[in-house]
Amino acid sequence: MIRCTLFHTEGCHLCEEALAMLIQFLPEAEIELIDIVDNEETMNEYQYRIPVIRKGESKQELGWPFTQQQLQEFIA
Repeated sequence: MIRCTLFHTEGCHLCEEALAMLIQFLPEAEIELIDIVDNEETMNEYQYRIPVIRKGESKQELGWPFTQQQLQEFIA
């Protein structure tokens, strides 16, 4: 199974939408949530781009906006 990381922050409605979409394709145990405000480096990298999904070990990223179909193709 593919593991994905969701870069997000609390109170971001787009991040909540991205997580809801991601849960449709992966079990929650396969999703790592990283709140960008917990680390200065991730904050600098993602503050203007969240939500961003990083796929497994390939480190490929899919940034918002994306559709459910684009997400499904990204994960496949």
